[in-house]
Amino acid sequence: MAIQILSRNTKLANKELLQKLIECALTCEECEAACLNEENITLLARCIELDRDCADICLQASRLVQRDSEIAEEYLTVCEQICRMCAEECNKHNHEHCKACADACLACADACRALIAGEAS
Repeated sequence: MAIQILSRNTKLANKELLQKLIECALTCEECEAACLNEENITLLARCIELDRDCADICLQASRLVQRDSEIAEEYLTVCEQICRMCAEECNKHNHEHCKACADACLACADACRALIAGEAS
């Protein structure tokens, strides 16, 4: 089923999704690194954990989409979920890196949802 959904979208849609996935992963990595340099990292522990998970999942999702994997659709569902979780946590913190991460995560989650729903063009 994933192949049908992904192959019916244009290469441009997949390229745009890949860019969102990679941008999100890199922004999560930046947020994680910045959180580790904050004064009270204990308060940022969940943010750091979700940043790491989100970055890993987004990078793996980009690989699966790139090779038009059979499980890409299912993986994009998981990716959307972790992106929304990470964005929610990052929005609890008043740091610029957290706000940037939340924005990237929401954009990525929306892009995943659009492709799964067949809305990407």
